[in-house]
Amino acid sequence: MATLMAWSRLLSRKRLGETFLETYEAEIPAQNRTSFQRDFDRIVFSSSFRRLKDKTQVFPLFNNDYVRNRLIHSLEASCVGRSLGTIVGEEIIKRHSKNLHDYIASDFGDIIAAACLSHDIGNPPFGHTGEDAIQEWFKSVRAQSVLQQLNLLQQADLTCFEGNAQGFRIITQKEKQADRIGLQLTYATLGTFMKYPRESSISGEVFPQYQGKSTAKHGFFQAEKNLVEQIATEVGLIRRDAKSAWWCRHPLVFLIEAADDICYHIVDLEDGFRMGYITYEEAESLLKTLLKEDNLEYLGSDLLDNIKYLRSKAIHQLILEAKHIFLDFESEILSGEFDAPLTSVIPSADSLKEIVDITRRKVYESCEVIEVKVAGYEVLGGLLEEFITAISQEDLSKSYLIKKLLPNFKADDENLDLYNKILKVTDYISGMTDSYAVSVYKKIKGISLPRGGK
Repeated sequence: MATLMAWSRLLSRKRLGETFLETYEAEIPAQNRTSFQRDFDRIVFSSSFRRLKDKTQVFPLFNNDYVRNRLIHSLEASCVGRSLGTIVGEEIIKRHSKNLHDYIASDFGDIIAAACLSHDIGNPPFGHTGEDAIQEWFKSVRAQSVLQQLNLLQQADLTCFEGNAQGFRIITQKEKQADRIGLQLTYATLGTFMKYPRESSISGEVFPQYQGKSTAKHGFFQAEKNLVEQIATEVGLIRRDAKSAWWCRHPLVFLIEAADDICYHIVDLEDGFRMGYITYEEAESLLKTLLKEDNLEYLGSDLLDNIKYLRSKAIHQLILEAKHIFLDFESEILSGEFDAPLTSVIPSADSLKEIVDITRRKVYESCEVIEVKVAGYEVLGGLLEEFITAISQEDLSKSYLIKKLLPNFKADDENLDLYNKILKVTDYISGMTDSYAVSVYKKIKGISLPRGGK
């Protein structure tokens, strides 16, 4: 029989960096703020989370105050994740009541809500284009002299730069409060955050012909590898390869992935209609295909209200379908055998794929969206050029000045190796909002000058 991960370990309330376990009386939850609710609150009050309000989701933010930004998307995904997690948790607790007697269904919902809330916290400016721009700069000829000074594992972190890995770095290291290690979240939430529990340097030889979704990207940098080992051990993730840092997903990852997929597939369609790229007839028809025989008597004459109503009904339907798939495949998920997005195997998978295809063609490839992508390459590539040169070449006067602009670069950091100096740069640039990145780029390039005064 295949080895199964244990829910009692997967739901660990222990916190990274703490040796004691927070107490919680499950019998009187109204009198306690649970460990997982504390995780959620810590993320909400973090600086990195607040900056998501000025980071592109799909459409540029400067000309429309309705379309979603990263902050709104994260909040919406968190709401869907909480609902999905709670209804799944209710059944899981029934199935494993002997080992989960001190947990309640909402604990599952709170873990997933916190993980969803932070799932984009490491994304650089300009949406996913920001990740592509950083990767391409490190793959360019201009970066070769710097990369040659790093080992192959460190090079892979940069040439395959990932917002997921940057997000893990933020919540475990960068968002420090007092003497905490990062946000010092619970192991359960940290394990659920890791959508791609593998290092960047794993080659195709290690997982030949492996088609699992968890290897599509990497989830951490070499700098945080020891923390991942610690988390995986605490929650009992199954290791896939003895010679590399590669584990099976935490089962709750499938639920945050589903919440994320449901939100951005459906609301991008809604935003596409709102922006005029998708007609009402198209949006209505696509959403109705998800609802089967559902009662749609509330549709009226206001087209925008109709789409909002259909969007809410569609999200509810997809939540229920994802729940059933997760519960049907619970054993395979716990053994690591199941490794596909829930939304790819739900009954509405084909209808959802049609929505994705049309949204990609009519929305993601629109001129307005492409303009943001082009700007992202120019701005982030330019910033990397300046700051990486500054921290790697000590003899240039301009480099000395540019390095002084790095707010997270302290005097002691001069003693860091080049890899960790570069991570200081990517920390700073990834943490920028869209507008701040453009502002810094213009000032450094002399396109605009800072005003005098304080």
